[in-house]
Order: sequence, then structure tokens, then C-alpha cells
Amino acid sequence: MLKVTFFGTTTLLFDDGKDQILFDAHVTRPSIKQMLRSEPVRTNTAVCDRIIKLCPLDRLRAIFISHTHHDHVMDAPYFANRCRATIYGSESAKNVAIGGKVSADRIVVFEDGSSFTIGDYKIKIIKALHSKPTKINDNIGEPIEEPLSQPVSLFKYKEGGSYDFYVENNEHKILIHPSFNYIEGQLDGIQADTIFLGVAGIGKADEETEKAFFKETVEAVGAKLIIPVHWDNFFSPLYHPIEEMPEFVERSDIVFYRVGTYCAYNHVHFLIQYPCTSIEL
Repeated sequence: MLKVTFFGTTTLLFDDGKDQILFDAHVTRPSIKQMLRSEPVRTNTAVCDRIIKLCPLDRLRAIFISHTHHDHVMDAPYFANRCRATIYGSESAKNVAIGGKVSADRIVVFEDGSSFTIGDYKIKIIKALHSKPTKINDNIGEPIEEPLSQPVSLFKYKEGGSYDFYVENNEHKILIHPSFNYIEGQLDGIQADTIFLGVAGIGKADEETEKAFFKETVEAVGAKLIIPVHWDNFFSPLYHPIEEMPEFVERSDIVFYRVGTYCAYNHVHFLIQYPCTSIEL
């Protein structure tokens, strides 16, 4: 049994009954006004502590960071320090960890092709591409070059390079693909039954781009189950009623229609997992 708990955006907790691994770490969810005003913000420790208590996060071994925008990495140092977990990520993730006072022996810098064994988990790092930049998210490819300490403007969390995670745990083979983009042929040779698929952007994509995206992700790995991520409004508090992304950013109904239609025609299962819920794979 592998239990997966979704905390919105792309934050996923894997629990095989022995060890827990967190992929991305963002539960604070500052408001869009705080972002646009460049207000210095810090981790909401009350929300983090609630998750640590309710899950409970008592066997957290590692936190893997897909990239270093705030909605993927902001709360990683707090979880790492509270749970004595190790942060795995890019050089930019290392600087976030250092700024959050994570000790050097619990920071591991990875690169494309790196592999790690943690308990019964085998995790391979795969270089990826972030989705296309937006007006408020135009630092794709820029690193975080110095330790980043809170409170800090969310614009200081630059992308720093993006990665997928291929996770094997006993019979389970899972791909975490957080962004709506792809590198042609990058996933060739990878086999995954389940894909956590970043869908933010698919609602505005043209038909050719959508077709290529599915071909280079779902079809490349032979996935039989798609679970979308990065579809909820990460500017809305985690413990408020679930909200979709604002319509000026994305229409989630169109996103789900497009993904659902693809799944129906290609005999792929489609599951929408709500934030703060768990499933067993």
C-alpha cells in the first residue's frame, strides 16, 4: 500500500507505512495581493504544525523540490527543521534551505539523472521544463544565488531549474511531472502506471501543443492513471473551501474537460484529488 496525500498545488506526501517523503512543500499560500505588493512574507507555522499533527508527519525522511518558485519550496525549511528531514533539490533549493537555517548535513543538491534510495523508495531526478512564463512569473531559468531568508517578497523565489521525479516503491511506478511543458524524448524508457500531471496552462494551449504534451508525458511512460496537479488556487488558504484558479489565469473546467476527453478516448483513468485528501495506490 502506498498512501498519497495532496496538499494543493504540487505538494504531495507519499507514505508507504514505513517512511514518508514530501514532494514540494507549500501550504502557507499567501494571497495574490501580498505577492503583487511584494510584501515580505513568511511560512505560516500554524498551518504547517496542523499538518504535522494531523497526518501525522512522524516519519518524514526527505523533501524533494521540483523548482524554487514560492508555491513549491516556501515551507520546505520549516518542515525539514521540525521533522528532521533532508531537503533534496537544485543549488537554488540549497540556498532556500540555508536561508531557512537547515543544517548542511540535511541538504543534498541533485542534478539530472541523480538517483536516491530511501527505505523502499527509489527516486530518479529528471530534468524538465517549467511552463511558459507569465507577467508575474517571468524569471524562468534564473537561479537563487544567495541564501534566502524569510520574511521575503515572493518574487525572490526564482525558478532555479525544473525537475520531474520518477518514484518506484515496491510494485508502484509513479511519475511526478509538475509543469505543463516537456522536453522531447526526455521520458523515453521510463515506465509509470500513475502520473501526477501538472495541468496549469493546458486550458489556453492550442490543439497541437496539447497533443504533443500528452504524447511526451502520458503516452511516453504508458500511464494508465492521470491525477492532475497545479489546478487549484494556491492564493487561497489551504483550509478554506477549495477554489479553482482565477479565471483570468486559467479556467479549470476547461482544463478538466480537455484532460478528461483525452482520457476517455485513450482508455486512461482520470482522478481529481482534492487538497487535504488521501488516496491509496
